[in-house]
Amino acid sequence: MSTTITRHPEAATLVSFAAGTLAEPLAAVVASHAAMCRQCRAELVDLDLFGAALLLGQPGAAGRDQDIVPVTLATDRMATVGNGRSRDRFSRAVDAAERLPGPIALAYNLSFATVPWKRLGPGVWHHRLFLSEGTEGDLRLLKIGPGRQMPDHGHGGDELTLILDGSFSDVTGEYHCGDLQDVDEGVEHKPLTDKVTGCVCLIASERPARFKSVIGRLILPLTGM
Repeated sequence: MSTTITRHPEAATLVSFAAGTLAEPLAAVVASHAAMCRQCRAELVDLDLFGAALLLGQPGAAGRDQDIVPVTLATDRMATVGNGRSRDRFSRAVDAAERLPGPIALAYNLSFATVPWKRLGPGVWHHRLFLSEGTEGDLRLLKIGPGRQMPDHGHGGDELTLILDGSFSDVTGEYHCGDLQDVDEGVEHKPLTDKVTGCVCLIASERPARFKSVIGRLILPLTGM
């Protein structure tokens, strides 16, 4: 895609994804970002080759014999997002008309135009995406109108947000299409969307957010966010 992506997962998040230890909802967002980001796809290939070299007991093999891993583990994991319903590979970039990355579009049989949005509040819509049975956490698409600010909140665990359209800003900086925000329980923020475009994002969290306002705490049981 033509948009320059400047915000990527933290190194520990990317390593956990490559190792297959990242929680399912978080892994879905990393896979989606990787489908949009050539840099992170390349890093995942390198991580898989390094891991394969260690497993084979051949230090340095990742730099010499790249054909020892004909299909990278990271690519396979991109194909299992969405309860494993689709085994296609999702290395393609996001179609400008669709804006949903391959792992989400194919696993959930959705396009940008067919998301069944539900109104969450004034200028805010969401669509919750299913996870494997018994999986903890939350994965959903969120659409926020222009110039809207989300309630001030913290987090009960890690939270990943991938921008699919528009942009937002908060205390950590600005995020545009393809950028991924990687925050943990130590971050409190109140994202503000672009005053012209608003923002559409894919967001995953390990545990519910901690809203500071009374309204935020009241809507939490209704939304699961």
